[in-house]
Amino acid sequence: MTGSTASPFTADDYRARMERAARTAAEAGLAGLLVAPGPDLVWLTGYTPPAVTERLTLLVLAAGQDPVLVVPALEAPDAHRAAGAAALTLRDWTDGKDPYAATAALLDSSGRFGVSDNAWALHLLALQRAVPGSSYVSLTEALPMLRAVKDAAELDLMAAAGAAADATFEEIRNLPFAGRREAEVAADLDRLLRRHGHEQVDFTIVASGPNGADPHHEAGERVIARGDMVVLDFGGLRDGYGSDTSRTVHVGEPTDEERRVHDLVREAQEAGFRAVRPGAACQDVDRAARRVIADAGYGEYFIHRTGHGIGVTTHEPPYMIEGEERPLVPGMCFSVEPGIYLPGRFGVRIEDIVTVTEDGGRRLNTTPRELVIVE
Repeated sequence: MTGSTASPFTADDYRARMERAARTAAEAGLAGLLVAPGPDLVWLTGYTPPAVTERLTLLVLAAGQDPVLVVPALEAPDAHRAAGAAALTLRDWTDGKDPYAATAALLDSSGRFGVSDNAWALHLLALQRAVPGSSYVSLTEALPMLRAVKDAAELDLMAAAGAAADATFEEIRNLPFAGRREAEVAADLDRLLRRHGHEQVDFTIVASGPNGADPHHEAGERVIARGDMVVLDFGGLRDGYGSDTSRTVHVGEPTDEERRVHDLVREAQEAGFRAVRPGAACQDVDRAARRVIADAGYGEYFIHRTGHGIGVTTHEPPYMIEGEERPLVPGMCFSVEPGIYLPGRFGVRIEDIVTVTEDGGRRLNTTPRELVIVE
């Protein structure tokens, strides 16, 4: 999404987000938020600079103050065209001027500010010099749930992204696997995701045979053979919102053990899904899925968290992991993706994106979770 790309949201939507962010920051004891180019800026304003440069671009939010976007003068026309531009004040600066002095005038000189995680150290250190009494904390640490609860329009976009990923799986399962390199199947996944509306593909994991025991295996030159279990994990952004789904397929008929392990992961994934309800802790989802696998004797082979949040990025808070006691709230979206990884042999992962509803959860991926046989 660029400064001139059409947005599904209005200036009023962005105004409400910025007001909520500033209010939430104040409730957390912060003087305000400093948001650099990246997903937070897109979510709050609808604006992405046309290029990543060393020039300062920074959104300044504070309760009781109008939002201000500090931008280089040469990029101001793009910022003016952003969908949220009418909801904020643009303050541009020209080369040769000091943007940090101009930004410092907007800040509480002794305030503690939340800073978006991808802000450049170059800019943050310069602000510290300009406002020596200020201090900073990462936005994820200070306000981890800022983007976690999606509104109805966002949920529609999340559902559309999930449907596009599902359509991709339905097509890929009918393409040949045996005799082809993992990288070739990964290229098919990329092509199909884009054909189904994704403007950005973040990952296309194709992990065959023993490679399936590596949850983040990069698709490579291994030739897929009959008898292989193949983990497929793919997703990206469609209209600015994320998809992420995993299915495990088998080339030809599986062994009894392969079926048993796959069925176990499917049972664990179902248990994790059924644990989703308002008020439940994030860790309850992890516990429910992990218990099934541990009780069957495979606990040491489930080596990652059960899920992660998703929205304008494919990985974001909340996380479904032991120790995360944050309660689930309607509108949260996250993955439920248990797996079993047997070193040197094969792996299985099944993943859906789930949103919390008023009385439980709803899957945004609906393709078969049973073991699919491919050729």
